[in-house]
Amino acid sequence: MLEKLRVVFTIPELRNKIFLTLALLAVYRIGWQVPLPVFNQQALRDLAGQSGDGLANVMRTVAIFSATNLQGATIFGLGIMPYISASIILQLMATFYPPLEALQKEGEAGRKKINQYTRLLTVALALIQSYLILGYSSGNGSVLPEFLNDPKNLQSGMIWYWQIICVLIMTTGTVFLMWLGEQIDEYGIGNGISLLIMANILSELPGAMYNSSDRFTLELGGSGDGRYGVEYIILLLGLFYAVVLGVIMMTLGQRRIPTHSAKHVKGNKVYGGTKEYLPLKVNQSGVMPIIFASSLLLFPQFFFTSIANFFKGQGVVSSLANALNDQHSLTYMTIFVGLIFFFCFFWTAISFNPKDIADNLKNMGAFIPGHRPGTPTASYLEKVMVRITYIGAGFLALVAILPLVLGSIIDLPSQITVFYGGTSLLIAVSVAFDLVQKIDSHLVMRNYRGLLQ
Repeated sequence: MLEKLRVVFTIPELRNKIFLTLALLAVYRIGWQVPLPVFNQQALRDLAGQSGDGLANVMRTVAIFSATNLQGATIFGLGIMPYISASIILQLMATFYPPLEALQKEGEAGRKKINQYTRLLTVALALIQSYLILGYSSGNGSVLPEFLNDPKNLQSGMIWYWQIICVLIMTTGTVFLMWLGEQIDEYGIGNGISLLIMANILSELPGAMYNSSDRFTLELGGSGDGRYGVEYIILLLGLFYAVVLGVIMMTLGQRRIPTHSAKHVKGNKVYGGTKEYLPLKVNQSGVMPIIFASSLLLFPQFFFTSIANFFKGQGVVSSLANALNDQHSLTYMTIFVGLIFFFCFFWTAISFNPKDIADNLKNMGAFIPGHRPGTPTASYLEKVMVRITYIGAGFLALVAILPLVLGSIIDLPSQITVFYGGTSLLIAVSVAFDLVQKIDSHLVMRNYRGLLQ
């Protein structure tokens, strides 16, 4: 492996791409720490850490998959959350809005037009989201007292002025990160937006390990003060290895449908008649079901918690609110798993069109043995996709609840248990594997052995 890494850095073009990508990621991490003016960073961190606060839970959840720093108001505080939201909105609209659907089928020209719409929608969403987040923070005592209590600022309206400035700064930061991701796509290595998300996820690991180090000891069997022994460390490392291996296998898992192409004669030669296969991914929906399920669960949490506070914590509503706010409860896990299964089938239904695939096979003169071209082929593909989606949904549900189960069995911080499952692990593994595959393509193109060989 060391020899392969040495070869990677001996190729000038590949080396420059890697260094440029690392430099742009360093720019992102620096801006992630630069605070906005007039806001009390410690008060924002305390606000984000409040338990039972619906919006605080929203902040913690979206920060996982959007490279966001909502625990402190920084110039990159919004991350790429507006860009991800805009991309999802346009992708969903393309399923029922004919003009967008037509653009998707126009090839490169249509893709550029959709990217332009995505950028414009990103700016609009960034303005709205930054205004709401900063407005909420201002209303909860996160503005510096010396600025808020200054009579000159109150009389001259400087508070509104600085709030508008901060909104524009956060919006500009999101647009800059969007541009940063595009530069990595074009001149660096890997997918820029995905690498920003992975960098945000992995940056939490050192701090989480340091904060949980006092809960372990190198003594066998643990210590008398409740710290876990070395056998727990070995067990957690082995479990982490097994989960990562399972994520890789499921991410690359395919159901290969055999296809034959019809023979045709041109002159004295016979063409076609080859045997190929149509790959159907087991995990067709990726991490989107977990993201949607986590986000959707926050709304009933916030709703029932507000009602329970209104009735002063009494009655059935209060019990339901407590169950939804406790991620280790059976009620929460059951609803969470059910939503993951629902969104797995929902996302697969909008991203996989068996009729289009059947029509493409028919136009290319290919067919699936035992099934007639056209509608019978589409019905067969849909039946197969439903079956393998059950497997993919079950895997996603298992990975999603694994950190919750670990957290209930072993008293570990959520920052540690999240690396044993959920959205963070799926994103980190899939992005890392995609990065390795792209480096491999550069090596194989120059007749070197790839990293995976």
